[in-house]
Amino acid sequence: MKKFALIVAGGSGSRMGSEIPKQFLELCGKPVLMHTLEIFNDFDPECRLILVLPALQQSFWKELCRKHAFVLAHQVVAGGETRFQSVKNGLSCIDDDGVVFIHDGVRPLVSRETLEKCLKTAQEKGNAIPVLPVTESLRKAEGKRNIAVDRSLFFSVQTPQTFRSDQILKAYDCSFDPAFTDDASVAENAGFEINMIDGNRENIKITTPADMIIAGAFMLRRTMQFLKDIRLPFTG
Repeated sequence: MKKFALIVAGGSGSRMGSEIPKQFLELCGKPVLMHTLEIFNDFDPECRLILVLPALQQSFWKELCRKHAFVLAHQVVAGGETRFQSVKNGLSCIDDDGVVFIHDGVRPLVSRETLEKCLKTAQEKGNAIPVLPVTESLRKAEGKRNIAVDRSLFFSVQTPQTFRSDQILKAYDCSFDPAFTDDASVAENAGFEINMIDGNRENIKITTPADMIIAGAFMLRRTMQFLKDIRLPFTG
């Protein structure tokens, strides 16, 4: 079964306090977005990479690719005014049956284990979304008052949200609705039951300067573990 990774990267640097969009900021020596693309290539070199970028950011991306000698094959598609439209534009490039990973460009730390679980569940059941249980207490605002809620009923959602191509193409054959908060909500609107799988804690969405520090620490730990696994000395 063919695999497609649709990487959506349309963010700005506003919450990062940077003029450079967050997906282009350097993390451990190269832009965040390059790390993200490499994850899917490392998972399966035959996975087709489709990068959705705003048209105005594409020339800058090409410059970064030249600067970092980034030659990993990928198709670039223009994004839309909303994430929904950006994903829809990317899906227009899917021309065969297979499994589609739809992933945030600023999540460079999704694990191989999470990808394997997403793939297996999507193949068997049609879709899969990685989630994490909420660990902090939650309160719900109701008018002027607020009440405690049972956090065990809630999960935080990550990406890649993963679908068989026939399912997600059918789901996106509709008009935008403000109720669509992610790809799973679009699929749910089309009548598909959503399957949750365990995500990985390191799979954070880089949004703030603190996230860059955390992501860098996670990447360093992965490097140390890799060196340990291949029994090379680490001199850090």
